[in-house]
Amino acid sequence: MQCKVKWILKGNSMPTATMTSKGQITIPVKVRKALGLKPGVRIDFYEVEDGEYAFRPKNRSIMELEGCIPKLDHIITIEEMNEAIYDRAAELDAATKSDAYERLSDGEAA
Repeated sequence: MQCKVKWILKGNSMPTATMTSKGQITIPVKVRKALGLKPGVRIDFYEVEDGEYAFRPKNRSIMELEGCIPKLDHIITIEEMNEAIYDRAAELDAATKSDAYERLSDGEAA
């Protein structure tokens, strides 16, 4: 089976790690340094294709998210935001209300 992910270390051999019986591995120093990994950093694993995974630390800057959300054609005002929140809350409230009160005749307890 040929590896689809190439490791580029300018001719150096690819680092390896051994998994313990508890499923833990120690990431080699060269890899930790290259990725800027520090103790406590969370790591995401991504399936590249069947049986092959890549990983990436969750230590990226929020600035990398720039451009992920499309720009609106106009600036939304606080009033528009409040109205949208109110409208959605009213929809959710209406969806969760029981019609038991409406079915009761005058003076009858629920």
